[in-house]
Amino acid sequence: MEKTINQLICALAGFVVSYGVIVIILRAWGRRQLSSRSAEFHHARGSGQAPVSRFGGLALAAAFAVLICLPLNLFFGCQADALRWVIAGTALAMFGLGFGDDLRPLGAKRKLAGQLIIASAAYFLGLSIHQFKIPLSDHIVELGFYGWPITIFWLVAMTNLINLIDGVDGLAGGIALMLMILLVAVGGTGMVPLIAAGMAGALLAFLRFNFPPAKIYLGDGGAYFLGFLVGALTIDNSHKGTVVAALIAPLFVLTLPILDTSLAILRRGLQGLPLFRPDRRHLHHRFLQSGLSRRNLTLGAYLFTAYFLGMGLVAFWWRGQFLPTLLGIATLSMLVVAGRFNFSREWFNVGKVLGRSLQVRSEIQYALAHSRWLALEGERGGSVQSICEDTAWIARKLGFAGLRIQLQDGEQVWNMIPCVAGVKCIKQSKPDTEDSWKLGAADACCCHVFRHHLPGHPSCQVELQTPKLGDPLAGQNQPTLSVKLQVDCQQKFQIVSELLAEGWAKSLVNWHKQNNLPVTFKPPASSPAGQNLVSPLPKLKAEPL
Repeated sequence: MEKTINQLICALAGFVVSYGVIVIILRAWGRRQLSSRSAEFHHARGSGQAPVSRFGGLALAAAFAVLICLPLNLFFGCQADALRWVIAGTALAMFGLGFGDDLRPLGAKRKLAGQLIIASAAYFLGLSIHQFKIPLSDHIVELGFYGWPITIFWLVAMTNLINLIDGVDGLAGGIALMLMILLVAVGGTGMVPLIAAGMAGALLAFLRFNFPPAKIYLGDGGAYFLGFLVGALTIDNSHKGTVVAALIAPLFVLTLPILDTSLAILRRGLQGLPLFRPDRRHLHHRFLQSGLSRRNLTLGAYLFTAYFLGMGLVAFWWRGQFLPTLLGIATLSMLVVAGRFNFSREWFNVGKVLGRSLQVRSEIQYALAHSRWLALEGERGGSVQSICEDTAWIARKLGFAGLRIQLQDGEQVWNMIPCVAGVKCIKQSKPDTEDSWKLGAADACCCHVFRHHLPGHPSCQVELQTPKLGDPLAGQNQPTLSVKLQVDCQQKFQIVSELLAEGWAKSLVNWHKQNNLPVTFKPPASSPAGQNLVSPLPKLKAEPL
């Protein structure tokens, strides 16, 4: 009873601190835009949504700092040993790394290097996995030197798993809350369940503002902090470094992000994309495209995770004795969900997925190179007009039939191929989200339009129109195509359009930082950009589509 009361006190303290800090952040955000980092293409947010603060992790870190700094040993009889301060210092350092990225993007390589350094510091300061207990037996293996890379892998993997699923409002925070509940249940005595209870209270306060539609985001700082803290607490709770059910149980709760990450890495590797490049083909994007609303998606993910949370508790309480049975039930459950949303045919038809990915690999590499070149053009001066003309030139080389760019002072349209008289060439599907288009098989007389908004500027957008699938520009000579070929071609154009749109957006952002001028087609005559309107590439004639 006393243990439960202590946990409730910690949860209440975490809730109050987190709630108070979030209120302060939102009030300050209302007065001035504190974050210099805009939204990103891969987040499943509303395109017309006003800028939202990414400083939610600051409230969670503040609640954690208060819990650590409180004399828990005085109030609850817990002894704060050196390892607790190691966990506190490295977790806050990981938060600082992510928070710096929230302010100004650091790049994937720098962030990974920082994560490896912090995880290594935690290992050498005593937070380590140095033994491994083989499941279903009492045999313990001493890891020796291999404990270092295993500990680093565990901490870095947990850090990034939470961050990778932070693409829908409330999703990452809800899964982290269930992880904290799990740690409260399996934490035994000491500070681990008290810290987990305090963070559960802090996450409840955060979800009050993060549930769709979100008023504040977790940010990389909050995601890194939560992921690393869960990884560190599970190591500390695993009976002096022996990997038993205390480390296996959290993996059940993380079934959804682990599955999502594995599929994303496999997909990007086959298609020739950078493995850690954000995209719009995560599981939550697929569910949104299937017709689910953001709110229903988040609630469904909570239900799915709670189901696996129960499995994690069983795995811990029975010390992994029924682990094969639990894994079988988990696999069957995922197959049922995949079949319910028509994912199973694509997920498990390995030959089809492999062939399709290899077929478009070279074209994706070609588009990726042009996207990077276009992003660099924004740093070379010139004008917004020249950047848009370069975008049109690349769009034609990538096989698009039309391009429309809308900025603050109007829009321009480029038509790459003439329309056939009497044939309607544009077909827009009904949007299932504000910034993405639900795509289905089209007939041979129609094409699709992919729309992408400039992050942080809802009024600025780019639309790319695909050619008729029987047109030579689409790479097909047949007047009509099968539904399979139409879908394959459509998916290729979807990926290529995202790459081109990202290059266009980065180029405009770089140009804005370089010139500190509004993003318009016609810059002020007195500005340097207004004196240099030379485009390095041939202009395309702007015509109505």
